[in-house]
Amino acid sequence: MNNPNFKYPDTAAYNFIMQYLEQKQIHIADIASITYNIQKQYLPQLTEEEAVSAVVDVLHKREVMNNAMVGIALDQAASTNQLPEPLQAIVENDAGVFGVDELLAEGGISGIYGKIATTNFGYLDKEKHGILKRLDTVKGKGVNTFLDDIIAAVAAAAGAKIAHKYA
Repeated sequence: MNNPNFKYPDTAAYNFIMQYLEQKQIHIADIASITYNIQKQYLPQLTEEEAVSAVVDVLHKREVMNNAMVGIALDQAASTNQLPEPLQAIVENDAGVFGVDELLAEGGISGIYGKIATTNFGYLDKEKHGILKRLDTVKGKGVNTFLDDIIAAVAAAAGAKIAHKYA
């Protein structure tokens, strides 16, 4: 049964995500750079500051934070061999047929921002721009199976947020 007295810890959730990103040496500007680069061809007047603002807005949305926290927790658990087998091996090796990482990020983050975000996510998931490339290829520094998709989804959602603003 839900506790009617529970106050959702939005600030704590946001801080948890930001601390994890900092630990992984990922900055808002890294995510905003991806957003800027995917949207500037459609909106030549777009500034990098607008991309930063859109990323920050997306990261403050409760649904985004919920999905990001779950993905981060799974990566953390896999990084310390805390998942049961065969899930540990699947997540640790970012198995291509797993798809749960993309499902969580696309459905729970970019998907809530509409078709533009969904299309952006698919493109970023395939092309691995900016920080996504490092996260997808780094070995021996923890598991990033969910994190690269979370970052792609946030960048994609921020791009959609910008596109809707100018529509």
